[in-house]
Amino acid sequence: MRLTVAFAGIMLLVPLLLGCDATTRRPPAISYIPKAEPIPVATPVLDMPRTRNLPTNFPTRPLALPSAPPRRPNCASACVMDALTGRVLYSHNGNQRRQVASTQKLVTALVVLENGNLNKDVLIEPSDTRADPTKLGLRSGQVYNKGELLHALMVRSFNDVALALARDTAGSVPRFIDMMNAKARRMGMYNSRFANPNGLPANQYSTAIDMARCAYYAYRNPSLRSMVCTSTFDFTLANGRHVMLNNTNKLLNKYSWVTGMKTGYTNAAGRCLVSSGGVNGRHAIVVVLGCRPSLIWRESENLLKWALQI
Repeated sequence: MRLTVAFAGIMLLVPLLLGCDATTRRPPAISYIPKAEPIPVATPVLDMPRTRNLPTNFPTRPLALPSAPPRRPNCASACVMDALTGRVLYSHNGNQRRQVASTQKLVTALVVLENGNLNKDVLIEPSDTRADPTKLGLRSGQVYNKGELLHALMVRSFNDVALALARDTAGSVPRFIDMMNAKARRMGMYNSRFANPNGLPANQYSTAIDMARCAYYAYRNPSLRSMVCTSTFDFTLANGRHVMLNNTNKLLNKYSWVTGMKTGYTNAAGRCLVSSGGVNGRHAIVVVLGCRPSLIWRESENLLKWALQI
C-alpha cells in the first residue's frame, strides 16, 4: 500500500518537474524565434578622447526604424547604420566577406590622421609612383603637403597618393598595412583583412557591416568629414599648376543632405559606395558593395532615403 501511494506521488511530481500541467499533462509552450542574421552594435569610440570636438554637421537624434523594410538592393551586400548610435537598421549579406576596392581608403585616412602631422611635407619616392590605374601622376623627388595629399585621396581616390601617404606615415607600406589591420580591430572590424592602402585587387577583404563600422568612426573625425564632403578641390601640383579635382561621389552634387564618404571600383569588387546623409538631426550611413555601375547610385540613394524617411 505504501509503495502504491509513493509511486502515485512520484507520478504527480513528474509532470511538474517537466513543466507540464499535472491534470492536462500538456507539453510546455515553445515560442518560435526565426533564424536571423546577427546585427551587431558598433563598438564604443574607445580610442577617441571625450574632449575631442565633433564635426559641426553631426547627428543629434537617433534614427527611427521605418515600419517596413527597404526594397532588397540589387547588389552583393549592403548595410544601413545609424550614424549616431551605430545601430544596424538593415543588412543584406552584411557579413559576407568580399573585396571593397577604394572604400577601404577610409581606413587608410583614419590611420594617416592618427599617426602624423598633416602640415608636414612628403617627399615622393620611386615606390610611391607604382600604382595603376587611377593616379595623380606623382614623380620621385617631388614634395607635397601631407594634408593636401590626403584631401586629394578622399576626393579623387588616387592610388599613388595612397602609397605615398602609407609609406611616409609608417616608414614602409607593409608596416602601414599592419597599422591598418590593428586600427580595423580597434573599430570592431573583425571580418576584415587589408593587404594594401588603396584597395587594388589583393588577398584582402571586408564586409558591408565592417565598412559601416569604419564609416561610423570616420563620421566622428572633423578633418576627414570635411574632406569626404568636398565636391571640388583645388589641388596644387609640384610645378605650381592648379587642378580642380571633382569628387567621385555623384550623390554629393545631387542632394544637399548627402554628407559624403567614399567610392570604389575594381573588377574583383564591383562598384562600391560608402555614403552618408542627414536630415533634421538624424544621420544614416549606407554601404553598398558589389553593385553594377549603372545601379550603384540608385541603390545607395534608395537606402539613404529609406533610413532617413524622405
